[in-house]
Amino acid sequence: MQRYFINEPFTNQTTVKIFGDDYHHIVRVMRMKDGDECRVVVDNGKVATAVIARITDEFVEANVALWEEEMKELSVHVVIASGLPKGDKLEWIIQKGTELGAAEFVPFIADRSIVKWEEKKAVKKLERWKKIAKEAAEQSHRQILPTVHAPLTFKNLIQLSEQFEQKVVAYEEVAKDGEQSNFAKVLSVTKPGNKVLVVFGPEGGLTEKEVNELQTHGFEICGLGPRIMRTETAPLYTLAAISYHFELMR
Repeated sequence: MQRYFINEPFTNQTTVKIFGDDYHHIVRVMRMKDGDECRVVVDNGKVATAVIARITDEFVEANVALWEEEMKELSVHVVIASGLPKGDKLEWIIQKGTELGAAEFVPFIADRSIVKWEEKKAVKKLERWKKIAKEAAEQSHRQILPTVHAPLTFKNLIQLSEQFEQKVVAYEEVAKDGEQSNFAKVLSVTKPGNKVLVVFGPEGGLTEKEVNELQTHGFEICGLGPRIMRTETAPLYTLAAISYHFELMR
């Protein structure tokens, strides 16, 4: 059943209104009509089956029929911070990372980021990233819409990290030296409800200076096994490992 995120404030009303791109998707793509059902996700993360009651020229109105009880979100709030990569790699990270349960995506400008962030293209780029996250959240039946941030400076990333209980930096140089246990140790002490920030470098990796700075601010340096992964693969491996630890091992 098609799922739509409702942007309007929700205070236990019995009807919802669907506007914008979702309205056009219902009317033009799905060709729904009165009496058809869809699922709606409201701003508190609750999901309901809703029955279309009225279709106007501007919005679709639907009646809430049944609330979904099952929780489908990770029990920890995982934020993926990626050194700004080339091409469409960040789009891939956002799409697949959303499917795997990430709560936020924070691109940052690393020393070895080749891509230059152009402010004149910033609005459209960020809109595209958010759209990718929204579509992936609908497809994967998420109950929250992941937040996608505009790229931060490295200094801003350090400041952001102060609000997290667990902070990890994936560093390929320690992986080459055989470090394989730190990530598992971090997961073992992470509790449901904790906020976890995981930092990944761009294609050329993080510099030693950046890693030292992160370590100074409380980050645990981790290898992710014996194989060296691409910048777009490592976040997905990490999310899969977190999902396994907190969901499949329950």
